[in-house]
Amino acid sequence: MAQKPVVNDDAVILEAQAQSGNPKLAKEKKLQAMLDDGVEPYPHVFPRSHQAQELQDKYKDLESGVETEDNVAVAGRIMAMRNNGMFLDLTDASGKIQVFCHKDTMSEAELKVLEYFDIGDIVGAEGTIRRTPRGELSVRAKKVTMLTKSLLPLPEKYHGLTDVEQRYRQRYLDLIMNEDSRRVLRLRSKIVAIIRKFMTDMGGVEVETPMMHAILGGASARPFVTHHNALDTDFYLRIAPELYLKRLVVGGLADTVFEINRNFRNEGISIRHNPEFTMIESYHAYKDYNDIMDLIEKLVQAIAMEIHGTLEIKFGEDTINLASPWKRKSMNDLVRDETGVDFMPLDVAGAHKAAKDLQVAVDPKANWGQVLEAVFGERVEHTLVQPTHVIDHPLDISPLSKIHRTNPRLVERFETYVNTWEIANAFTELNDPKIQLERFMEQVAQRDAGDEEAMMVDHDFVTALEYGLPPTGGWGMGIDRLCMIMTNSQTIREVIAFPTLKPIKE
Repeated sequence: MAQKPVVNDDAVILEAQAQSGNPKLAKEKKLQAMLDDGVEPYPHVFPRSHQAQELQDKYKDLESGVETEDNVAVAGRIMAMRNNGMFLDLTDASGKIQVFCHKDTMSEAELKVLEYFDIGDIVGAEGTIRRTPRGELSVRAKKVTMLTKSLLPLPEKYHGLTDVEQRYRQRYLDLIMNEDSRRVLRLRSKIVAIIRKFMTDMGGVEVETPMMHAILGGASARPFVTHHNALDTDFYLRIAPELYLKRLVVGGLADTVFEINRNFRNEGISIRHNPEFTMIESYHAYKDYNDIMDLIEKLVQAIAMEIHGTLEIKFGEDTINLASPWKRKSMNDLVRDETGVDFMPLDVAGAHKAAKDLQVAVDPKANWGQVLEAVFGERVEHTLVQPTHVIDHPLDISPLSKIHRTNPRLVERFETYVNTWEIANAFTELNDPKIQLERFMEQVAQRDAGDEEAMMVDHDFVTALEYGLPPTGGWGMGIDRLCMIMTNSQTIREVIAFPTLKPIKE
């Protein structure tokens, strides 16, 4: 049936939609008109020859006003329409290209197809390359094809998608409208690729370990619990892959094993915390925590150079210098420097009194190491903007780490801080099975006393140690936080495609 010509100027469309009060209905009417006219609104395939940026690069030297006879086929989403549909701005995954639709090269039947188009539709265009007198690289269309009829209007382009909650709940819409969101998530993918290459280039073997654990272990955290119907058994979604990865080193799979994968911790949500998060965790035979500090520095520097081309990166108002050497200082010394209190000579009661004098709230049942850790978190963490390895943690809070070579109250463990955030945690690994069993039993006692984050006894892991774990350095790094720093993102939700959100009850 005959169709009334549709005027496609942005302002006219928006005005018409406002008057109708139902822009979706207007789009559905166009969809029905296409079907009535025998035009397929959702074809199966389109033979695209180039992405937009490929053409921008290939013809970057084409002068204004020059036309070629080079035939191309492009496809993308219509993000702008001008002059009754004569000019279409198509955006694909690589960038933008303009399509010029004119009666000189398009038949009346081809021009009629433009009546069905709206901003947000995905279309294909076939034609020749030209650069307009105003300097815009364009495809002079011979044919345009509807590839996907969009049934919901996009946000008004001059203001975009600004509702933060909607951006994360409807990430697909956020990505359509916000180039910066696309940039950040692409950089995240690149960062993961850099990490993987760094590890494999040093001889690391990438592995996968179970996501469901029958025994809670590998870190101190509250777990998510699930039920396996066939086995009629509860499992914990893993909080860390550590104990499985060390089993692989015991088995001699490789001197370096690593895993990049998800972990789950049933804890709070903040700008730095998401209940499911991505980590790399790795173990290196015949290495200790000093070697791992060097490795962490080299890895982060490799990422910065690949992404930014410099070791000085911006985060907010701060400039962070990633050049080696990074500061290495014990947790106690950092606390002493900041507060004037040396916790090393103190017993548990003295540590509690010192914390009280410093006005740091501490659980009355906390041990010496937990008190020191609490004071560190309250008084020191926020000062660690420049890269710092916080070394030599208390034994009390490090059940999987090897005793320090010179101080039995401490262990050979460090956490790496950048921009005041912990981004890595590493040990010289405990490989004495008798001591490991004792540590597990201490964790059980803490768990029985009400500590929901304490570990359980993994007897099979102790058995693996009895077969022999070589001297080993191990570490884990939170990829989400690292991506935040590398992309100058102020919240972890920016670097996770689909962050955890409270469900909306309809």
